[in-house]
Amino acid sequence: MLEQSSYSSSELIADGVIHALGLAAVTLGIVLLCHLVLPEPTHLVAAGLYILGLAATFAFSAAYNLAPAGPIKSYLRRLDHAAIFVMIAGTYTPVALLAVGGTPGTILLVFVWSIGLLGAVMKIVFPGRFERLSFAAYIILGWAGLLALFPMMRVLTSEEIGFLALGGILYSAGAFVHLSLHLRYHNAIWHAFVVSAAACHYWVILQLVTR
Repeated sequence: MLEQSSYSSSELIADGVIHALGLAAVTLGIVLLCHLVLPEPTHLVAAGLYILGLAATFAFSAAYNLAPAGPIKSYLRRLDHAAIFVMIAGTYTPVALLAVGGTPGTILLVFVWSIGLLGAVMKIVFPGRFERLSFAAYIILGWAGLLALFPMMRVLTSEEIGFLALGGILYSAGAFVHLSLHLRYHNAIWHAFVVSAAACHYWVILQLVTR
């Protein structure tokens, strides 16, 4: 991945604006979620793990992408990439616990967190290695919910399933844009896709933890 110094000033400004807007939206979203979540153990755990992944991803992404080149930036890159795995698993937690439920929900939960934690550790311990494998893991893990689609359809509305799918499509499309290093503003465009996808999934999670 290109270091920040490889981007033009206009690309850096665009990326900075997107990160600022994303962080502001995430902060407001977390406050709202904490205020509205039902005070039930399962709902609180689901919301808590989702918030953990969401906050970590946006915070470390901003810290890494906006930091000057140097040793600290290199370490932040590890955390940024590791946090993506945590966010995917965290996003699936309310879906597995509150939408899928039962044995299928437990299996989905164990699967996403096992792969998510393994991937996060790999990104921290082996930075810059197994890049193709980790990219494939992001995509596969992101679409793991298809394994529990039918149980989800019994609980989620068609609109909620649509927003989950749209979020997945935006994440996947954005990931391929991110690989297009020749494309100007590719980093800013990728992060715009992330903010949009996260908003789609946030809306669904908000419905789940408040009912």
